[in-house]
Amino acid sequence: MTIDDDGMIVRREVLGDDHVDRALAATTDFTADFQNLITRYAWGEIWTRPGLDRRSRSMITLTALIARGHHEELAMHVRAARRNGLTDDEIKEVLLQSAIYCGVPDANTAFRIASRVLAEDGEEPGNQGDGTSAG
Repeated sequence: MTIDDDGMIVRREVLGDDHVDRALAATTDFTADFQNLITRYAWGEIWTRPGLDRRSRSMITLTALIARGHHEELAMHVRAARRNGLTDDEIKEVLLQSAIYCGVPDANTAFRIASRVLAEDGEEPGNQGDGTSAG
């Protein structure tokens, strides 16, 4: 298996098939090299490294997105964090910690985005404290 293959497997496991399929379907000649870079480097070389588990990588990713104000990526990575096993309470704690080190306004935006995502995904925020769905 190649790094590209490993990268695509991890990308699909973390982000979900629907998201990856949409991204690939939207690929143009102009963006194809960028999609290949993301799959090969971010997913095939970084997310597959043995030093951190996916839960930890998701926590770091959420914090980095908040710190840099990359709110357009945050919803996708809140979903990914859940897929990687973070509970709603753990996501909330990441956002609270980020408020102190990244700033209250960015954390406020992150809370709004995360609340929307968690509600859209069929759970009220906070109802997934043990990592399982209530129903």
